[in-house]
Amino acid sequence: MTITVRILLAILFVEAAVVGAWNALSPETFYLYFPTVDLTPPFSEHYARDYGEVMLGIAVVLGIALVKPLAHFVFPAAVAYSMFSIPHFFYHLENMQNANVGQAILLTTGNAVVAVMGLLIIALTALRDRKAQRSTTSVSQFG
Repeated sequence: MTITVRILLAILFVEAAVVGAWNALSPETFYLYFPTVDLTPPFSEHYARDYGEVMLGIAVVLGIALVKPLAHFVFPAAVAYSMFSIPHFFYHLENMQNANVGQAILLTTGNAVVAVMGLLIIALTALRDRKAQRSTTSVSQFG
């Protein structure tokens, strides 16, 4: 289960780091070239840079959890990512007025996948640790 958690953390880490760095370093090009961003309200360099810097912060905690996938690192990282990705999914789900069918599918699918990944990381880590705790408890009872 730890391998699956690490793979999911790696995907979210790369996504947060790339999107975060792009927004923090060159918000104008992100707004111009990232798919579907042009569907949102007018460009704001301030908000784009803030978003990028926050995503870089989330990437840091995801990276720590990736390197050391212990629950006390994984849970805060996955919860932090989920606190962004779940409302982000619902925002786009409710604001598809200017999207064509392809854009709507891309936004809905992409945002749903990463939102579910954060929750899946939390669930898998909880199951993994519960299973390990039961194993330790049963060994200590019979050992």
